[in-house]
Amino acid sequence: MSSSFSNLSLAPALARAVAELGYESMTPIQAQAIPIVLQGRDVMGAAQTGTGKTAAFSLPLLQRMLKHENASTSPARHPVRALVLLPTRELADQVAQAIKSYAKYTNLRSAVVFGGMDMKPQTLQLKAGVEVLVATPGRLLDHIEAKSAVLNQVEYVVLDEADRMLDIGFLPDLQRILSYLPKQRTTLLFSATFSSEIKRLASSYLQDPVTIEVDQSNAAASTVEQHFYSVAGEDKRHALHQVLRQRGLKQAFVFVNSKLGCARLARSLEHEGLKTTALHGDKSQDERLKALDSFKKGEVDLLVCTDVAARGLDIKDVPAVFNFDVPFNAEDYVHRIGRTGRAGASGLAVSFVAPSDARLVSDIEKLLKQKIELEALEFEENQPDIRRQGRINDGRRMYAQAQDAATADAPAAQPRGRFAAAHSAAPERRRESSRGPNPSRDPFFDKPYEPSTSTVAGTATETRVTSTRGGISANIKPKRRVAALFKSA
Repeated sequence: MSSSFSNLSLAPALARAVAELGYESMTPIQAQAIPIVLQGRDVMGAAQTGTGKTAAFSLPLLQRMLKHENASTSPARHPVRALVLLPTRELADQVAQAIKSYAKYTNLRSAVVFGGMDMKPQTLQLKAGVEVLVATPGRLLDHIEAKSAVLNQVEYVVLDEADRMLDIGFLPDLQRILSYLPKQRTTLLFSATFSSEIKRLASSYLQDPVTIEVDQSNAAASTVEQHFYSVAGEDKRHALHQVLRQRGLKQAFVFVNSKLGCARLARSLEHEGLKTTALHGDKSQDERLKALDSFKKGEVDLLVCTDVAARGLDIKDVPAVFNFDVPFNAEDYVHRIGRTGRAGASGLAVSFVAPSDARLVSDIEKLLKQKIELEALEFEENQPDIRRQGRINDGRRMYAQAQDAATADAPAAQPRGRFAAAHSAAPERRRESSRGPNPSRDPFFDKPYEPSTSTVAGTATETRVTSTRGGISANIKPKRRVAALFKSA
């Protein structure tokens, strides 16, 4: 059962910031985790995405670090005391902004470092001194090797999205980072999902941890309405337009499985009249942050993205998530649809299932422990067919348009419609029909070519090719004789 933030007895500076953010009642993960972290215990917390895990670890850490608060300008008085590690740059930036907003009325300093950005501004900020450092593992190791990040006074370590951190190849980096930290520290692991293997692996980092699981592990939020539509691959964009129109949706995430597919789909949807931006790993960090910012501000309707945006991003009031491609990893399905229906709000999750996706849907059924019923999606009549629009290969579209034009000119008696009519017509007719109606002709252009018999005076010798000197053309001018400067031997 959730309780009020006023019952936590937070320091006045933190309580003021929390009140300004509009926080009143704690979520279940916050109500259970915050008191334990305030006691200095290690925690392994699992809860559905969008339930406020960032505040669950940030507020108690800031509360415990207030004893180190000081207004000194000396960097030595502001060593790194809390380290927060995250798997993606966008999530690191989001958590850093949240921590900064919680600590705005204190003298505690915070900073964020992640790849894709210039290291110099980050180095200057670290050398000025910070108490809370939010980082991605790779860039943090760069700063450690450059000696701009010193971690020998760290008291608290947080691994957010811990299963992802340990599952996508960060384990060697994490082991190196942890070797630079003091042995005596408080370690917190928070994530939406924990497999039994990840639990065993993570337990080696914690000392007598308290395990908190406020909801069924690997479960989707009950406030999210889920639909699985059976749609052929070439009809998915048509289906996306129809669901957007029927539901009256103004904004949505659209998830795809590959970076190339993400870029192509975004271009196609933009061509079809939807304000769209793409977010994937091949974009520069500045482009990724701008795409997120424009989506948060409502400047674009659809954020087409890969799973780089599936973890932890907190964008309020997003009404829907579309799985244009069914995810390869069933756990990613839980994270994707967690971008909607956050903090108790209602949301919609729509997945387009092609015939080849049967095994992937079966994996999701096993994870959610519930049967998934595929629904048929009937396309509305009298709606523009957008399936040919936005194709990357313009030549195919032009060929299809030519075939349509040929059908319009073909006689009704021709069998099998467009294809037979276009290919049974004479070549001249097919060429004419593909260009549309015959234009008015100028008789001059219908006459055969005739060489001109008249020449302009003074130019006849320049245009005629005749043999005058032993088969040499008159157009080739002879060399002029010039006096030699030196006589040859």
